Amino acid sequence: MSEWIDVINETALANGEHIVIDADGTNVAVFKLDGQFYAIEDICTHDGTELASGELDGDEIICPRHGARFCIKTGAVKSPPAYENIACFPVRIKNGQVQVKDERWD
Repeated sequence: MSEWIDVINETALANGEHIVIDADGTNVAVFKLDGQFYAIEDICTHDGTELASGELDGDEIICPRHGARFCIKTGAVKSPPAYENIACFPVRIKNGQVQVKDERWD
């Protein structure tokens, strides 16, 4: 995913909503929060479960399995049982489309 990938029209999500996409084999959760878009890898670093179905508390997603918290803006882990950050992806708006890019392999 070294190229920008279209995710969704910028008006399709309301604040607090998200969408999960498969971007070249990587599940990416894209959130709209306070009018801004943020993208994280949809996988808990504690046990490998998906995160997007968890509760959103401010700018933190709570893992639905064991309650680890991650910042959706930075990918930073905020509470145990996880101790490793999750991948966070750049997001941009181009021609009305929300786009994400995975720069880890560039």
